[in-house]
Amino acid sequence: MRAIDFQKGRTPIFNSILLAFLILAPAVLPAFYIYIFSVIFVTAILAMSLNLVVGHGGLYQFHHGVFYGIGAYTLALILTKTDLPPWVGFIAGPVCAALAGWLIGLFCVRLSRLYFGMLQISLGSLIWAVTFRWYALTGGDDGIHGIELPGILSGITRSYYVILIVLSVCLIALYRIYKSPFGITLRAIRDNPERCAAVGINVRRHQLLAIVIATFFAGVAGVFFVVVERSVFPDLMFWVLSLEIMIMCLLGGWFTFSGPILGAAIMVSLRTFAGVYTEYWTLILGVILILLIFFLPEGVMGFIALKLKRRELLLEAKKDI
Repeated sequence: MRAIDFQKGRTPIFNSILLAFLILAPAVLPAFYIYIFSVIFVTAILAMSLNLVVGHGGLYQFHHGVFYGIGAYTLALILTKTDLPPWVGFIAGPVCAALAGWLIGLFCVRLSRLYFGMLQISLGSLIWAVTFRWYALTGGDDGIHGIELPGILSGITRSYYVILIVLSVCLIALYRIYKSPFGITLRAIRDNPERCAAVGINVRRHQLLAIVIATFFAGVAGVFFVVVERSVFPDLMFWVLSLEIMIMCLLGGWFTFSGPILGAAIMVSLRTFAGVYTEYWTLILGVILILLIFFLPEGVMGFIALKLKRRELLLEAKKDI
């Protein structure tokens, strides 16, 4: 299924209008909405990273949030407990998340899909438990708050533009991976791993590399979560957050490139604005998910892509006639 380029003529125009709006947003919107946009950007990076292994790789990455937390805690600990330059933390966060992904992936890729997910939940929960209880280092269940950041990230507007740039770079990098021979091979493994192994593809190596790449980008999202919130806490590594990330991918469309971005925007908006009027906003989300599963199982972007594909095929058929 084609993703971001399913309508080549209109997509560049839409992207240009959207980018122009996002660049001008701080000049016309209140600070609260700029904060919400920043949260959406960070969450979009996280959802996109998960979709690389789940939607395109077919791996049951059930505890992806733990790598998000590792990236956030690495930066927070370097900024609060060492005298190292801040840039070291911004590099170390994604790298530590990728190393953790590589280490956990070494064990998980040896198992079948369901057991892969169960083992990852177990190992991720172990990391969460250590973070939750290690008060001397991580602050335990209180977390770490009041983190001081470099001057370039001191204000809401400055941090917004930095995160927007980071999101753009991540999207370009992930799209190139998606379109690369590695990305195509990864989707082939998702669809039929046995046949790929039969033609000489090292399935486990490709899956492990996908996990490392995905966890690296999850670490990037974790680092910039600290930029937005100025704090970290163990809930970043709890399985509930990982479930929310998977829901974002499902909402937007598992098998599309840009679907998780839409899913992240929907989830963050629901949590923010519906939560103002009712504490049962998850009930609204549940109803949406039920309707989605019955009527749009391929997600919003997947549904749009299918409709456009059918339209193109119909137009081609009419031309042939």
